[in-house]
Amino acid sequence: MTSQVSSPAEQADGAGGAVVGGQRAPGTPDGKEVRRLDRVIIRFAGDSGDGMQLTGDRFTSETASFGNDLSTLPNFPAEIRAPAGTLPGVSSFQLHFADHDILTPGDAPNVLVAMNPAALKANIADVPRGAEIIVNTDEFTKRPMAKVGYETSPLEDGSLAAYNLHPVPLTTLTVEALKDFGLSRKEAERSKNMFALGLLSWMYHRPTEATESFLRQKFAKKPEIAEANIVAFRAGWNFGETTEDFAVSYEVAPATQAFPTGTYRNISGNLALSYGLIAASQQADLPLYLGSYPITPASDILHELSKHKNFGVRTFQAEDEIAGIGAALGAAFGGALGVTTTSGPGVALKSETIGLAVSLELPLLIVDIQRGGPSTGLPTKTEQADLLQAMYGRNGEAPVPIVAPRTPADCFDAALDAARIALTYRTPVFLLSDGYLANGSEPWRIPDVADLPDLKVKFAAATNHTLADGTEVFWPYKRDPETLARPWAVPGTPGLEHRIGGIEKQDGSGNISYDPANHDLMVRTRQAKIDGIEVPDVAADDPDGASTLVLGWGSTYGPITAAVRRLRAAGSPVAQAHLRHLNPFPRNLGEVLRRYEKVVVPEMNLGQLATLIRAKYLVDARSYNQVNGMPFKAEQLAKVLKEAIDD
Repeated sequence: MTSQVSSPAEQADGAGGAVVGGQRAPGTPDGKEVRRLDRVIIRFAGDSGDGMQLTGDRFTSETASFGNDLSTLPNFPAEIRAPAGTLPGVSSFQLHFADHDILTPGDAPNVLVAMNPAALKANIADVPRGAEIIVNTDEFTKRPMAKVGYETSPLEDGSLAAYNLHPVPLTTLTVEALKDFGLSRKEAERSKNMFALGLLSWMYHRPTEATESFLRQKFAKKPEIAEANIVAFRAGWNFGETTEDFAVSYEVAPATQAFPTGTYRNISGNLALSYGLIAASQQADLPLYLGSYPITPASDILHELSKHKNFGVRTFQAEDEIAGIGAALGAAFGGALGVTTTSGPGVALKSETIGLAVSLELPLLIVDIQRGGPSTGLPTKTEQADLLQAMYGRNGEAPVPIVAPRTPADCFDAALDAARIALTYRTPVFLLSDGYLANGSEPWRIPDVADLPDLKVKFAAATNHTLADGTEVFWPYKRDPETLARPWAVPGTPGLEHRIGGIEKQDGSGNISYDPANHDLMVRTRQAKIDGIEVPDVAADDPDGASTLVLGWGSTYGPITAAVRRLRAAGSPVAQAHLRHLNPFPRNLGEVLRRYEKVVVPEMNLGQLATLIRAKYLVDARSYNQVNGMPFKAEQLAKVLKEAIDD
């Protein structure tokens, strides 16, 4: 989870597993040793068709049910089926789980499961000396090795001598386990990921019942396939239990002290965001309408929301990005909570309609799950490079509030917050998540419905203006004096007929106006409305009175916090602040920034937040940037921050 309080065991988040106090639990009845660890980082890697994401997801689900804190990092090619056996075609899933509060998927794996030579070569540079490497020896033949540049077998030439290497013929063992099912060799080989999952489940004492239940449900229409996968899964477990190649298994106790009391489940960022949107519609007592066009990595939100018609959710898979947001804005005009989901390229196509929503002053949520760009860029990799696009990517003065979640579970709360702003102030709102949050997962405490915010809206129900001759009329741009929000009138309400559109409106009456003074007033009023949005003050975590502040936003929260913990544990004072609201900024942000001699802003872009901070507050914010499609590592940030402190 995301507690700011850390124990000594927690202060090296992401550093890898360790034997707790050097203690070793008594051996199991078969004589094998059991060691207790406080945390472990496992990476499954193979071809994109080897089922690594499913394997990682199942291991994660079992780990969550066991009660460990966890964080995950799925990493897969952009192609649906990338070229088999090639480096660009490698798919991986990294899981960090612990008996205490953790924040990141970990810097380097303690265990690498490599299903073929490409998986080994693509990941070996991340594996520290002494780590466990489990390889599928059946794939280490001449042709697959030559395809990735191995002139000799790394399993035999001594290049892996620094690691604890476990050569396992996963394919052969799987085929042998399924020989009674009447499957072809190719069909049987597809279950080798379940054999690997069973082996790792034995190594780390993971529960197995839920995985078997999942397989029976997933393949309910093909029970023979379900049973084959279950047999392969059990065979992997039994192999670990009986073979002499694995003399040690490991225990990682549940993280009971890391979590407040409550009911928890494992959740990804996109799933949490979907649930947050549904909760917002229920709390607002409004139907939820999603107008969307599928795009990686946002498509899962469309898929999830389409399952919840029982909550009044309507989903429209449009023919393109423009149609998707147009339908969502039309739904907002009709009195619904309008939402559109996309990624950076889709935002570019939606920009004109976002500007229209600014002019109409209707509530609309634009969910941007950021990915590497520009253009198609890196569709399955993460980035934070859409901030300035969200801030300024429209013609004219078209200010839009921006909200950014910091963890996968926080996507739920961020969705509620974005809906609050949109409904209260009658404005489109950007919700900036990214691929790292969208696909990553962590434990989430299911909230009590009674604790959710009340988002109910009062629609206009009567005329609101009296003309000089005494006639009562409805003025669609007569504003609330506190929020500057205009009234929201549902079409068809008797007496509240009105016109809205993209041409500038007369203040109050809403009539078309080309008057220069009126346009100046309306532009400034729309800006004042955004500037006046109530957002919480930012709090600086600074227990030691540091002179250096690290400022982050969005998904950099985990790596930054882990790095800060490392520095404090080593005796280096450093302060930390993290922003959820990027437009408007918290009112006290300037005051907080001026307390510190140095401000460092790590971002997965080339310095977009730092640019805004420098311009608005005249603070010499130092950028530290990364645009390689991967999240920051804690060790990497700790080194950069230490250099800034010592400079």
